[in-house]
Order: sequence, then C-alpha cells, then structure tokens
Amino acid sequence: MTNEFKFYHYDPSIAAAVIFTILFLITTSLHSYQLLQTRIWFMIPMVVGGFFEWVGYVARAVSSQQSPDWTLGPYLVQTLLLLVAPALFAASIYMELSRVIILADGESRALIKGKWLTKLFVCGDVVSFLLQGGGGGIQASGTQSGLANGSHLVVGGLFVQLVFFGCFIAVAMHFDVVMRKVPNPQARRALPWRKHLVALYAATLLIMVRSIFRVVEYVQGFSGYLLSHEVYLYMFDSLLMFCVMVTFNVVHPSEVVALVSGGKAAKKGWKMERIVGFHQRLPADNS
Repeated sequence: MTNEFKFYHYDPSIAAAVIFTILFLITTSLHSYQLLQTRIWFMIPMVVGGFFEWVGYVARAVSSQQSPDWTLGPYLVQTLLLLVAPALFAASIYMELSRVIILADGESRALIKGKWLTKLFVCGDVVSFLLQGGGGGIQASGTQSGLANGSHLVVGGLFVQLVFFGCFIAVAMHFDVVMRKVPNPQARRALPWRKHLVALYAATLLIMVRSIFRVVEYVQGFSGYLLSHEVYLYMFDSLLMFCVMVTFNVVHPSEVVALVSGGKAAKKGWKMERIVGFHQRLPADNS
C-alpha cells in the first residue's frame, strides 16, 4: 500500500459507469415487475441487490466528474454497494434450491434437508454480507490501519462466501447426480427442475469467479495491479453480475413455485403464464 491514501488510482470512466447503470436499471426493473406479478418473495434480495448495483454505478459516474478531487460520499456508496450486492444475489439463489428439490420430490435424497438447507446457507451469506460491508466501511476511513483492517474483513467475508458457495454446489451436484441415476416418478415427469438447477450452477459459478477476483484484488492491496486498473472491475465484477441478474430474468424461479403450488410464472421476461400446481393435478393424473 502507498503512504498516501487515494480514492482511485485512475480516473473513473463516465462511459462505463453510465452503460452499467443503464444495464442494471433495465434488469432490476424487469426483476421488480416479475416480483410484483408473481409474488415470489424470496427474490426480494435479488431485486435489492440490483438496486445496489445501479446506484453504485451512478455513484461511480459522479466520481468520474470529480477527478482528481474526489469526495468521500460517492466513493463510499460505490465501494460498499458494489461490494455487497452479490451477497444479496446469493441469498435468493440459496432459497431457490430448496424449491427445486421439492419440485423434483427429492427431499429424501438431498444431503441437507429442506428446512435446514435454506437456513444454513442464508446464515452463512449474512455473515459474509456483514464482514464485507463492515470491512468496506472501515477502509473508507483512508487511514493505514483502516485500510489494513478493512481489507482483512473484506477478504474474510469473501472467503466465507466462497466456502458456502463450494458447499452449495456440492449439495446441488449430489442431488442432481442422484436424481439422474435413480429418478423418481416426479423427476421423470416433463418438469423443468433441472433447467432451474443449471441456472443455479451458472449463477453460482459467476459469483464465485467474481469473489475470487475480489479476493485477489484485496490481497494485492490498495495500490495493487487490479485496483489500479478499472477495466478489471468491469470484466470480472460488473459484467458477471449483470449476467447473473439476466439469467434469472430468463429462467425465473417463479416457474418452480408455480409448478409446485400453482400461480403466475414469468416466462421469457415480461410474459406471465398462470400454471396449475402439481399437487393440484394429482387427482386427475391418478384417475
């Protein structure tokens, strides 16, 4: 780390900040519409995370107009919001897996039972969120001790996130393999449970790549190569997190919930389709 604290080691790009503000505003608006239409409340963290993203890039755009005399407010907003938003995405991802398992009627084959699965992973996500948020706030003080202590907290929070993501993928893959090897009658039906599982895999891997990037970024230090070159933030954070949000715009979890208990499902973005839940079709199927 350098002796002199600087908010940025480059002049933030107004073009990149505006582009990603618009992109995240679009996908977040669509998620908000899908949430209100389908009432799948466990997607609230995803929507809040989307708001964090576009507000964070608005703050970066403000900083870009202040170079080189940056002020604390916009810097602190973009630092904290962009850092913790993926933890909110993770919360929605964790909560969907238990619904996918129920849809495939596979609770007896899951490594962790449904009622504990969500609680375990969401608790880990909360710890990660608090560590990253606290660390980012401490770093904003600009002192040498604040930069060092805050960095340690952020890295710790990212490692917690990576550990829980690793366990999450292991649980999901175990369930996937078992259900494909010995499928039950529910899994054999023409139900898209595996499509949603693949979406969870994709989103989880994208966030893991981003978290690894952030770990390396913070381990290198405030004057390290990654923090000194803005392009890597947009390559390994902004773009990947935008892809996560779009993934769930397209493969929306409302389909899983609607297939189990009935209700509206978001299909291909804006289109809504009312689905009769599986449990409601059982009498007709058995007659």
